[in-house]
Amino acid sequence: MGEGRRKGLAALVLGAAAATVFVSGAGAQALSELSCKALWYQRNAVYAEQGYCFKTKDAIATFGARCYAPFGKLTPDQQRFVNEVQAWEARKGCR
Repeated sequence: MGEGRRKGLAALVLGAAAATVFVSGAGAQALSELSCKALWYQRNAVYAEQGYCFKTKDAIATFGARCYAPFGKLTPDQQRFVNEVQAWEARKGCR
């Protein structure tokens, strides 16, 4: 997936944070309907948008070698969305 598409996707996800709905070009889908892999992607896309310095091979392969200010510091809306994704990951037993 290209850099521009990832950034656009993250922006769409964050815009839907209050409704806990993931939005893509294909439509809307509730977080409860996403697989563990898709939840992982949604959570990390938010951090990627904020310049988080990923350390795992999977995250680096997916989002690239990021590392820029604000280095993963989330806005309150982003943090709420990440918390909701993490809650669904826990409910589903994701690793």
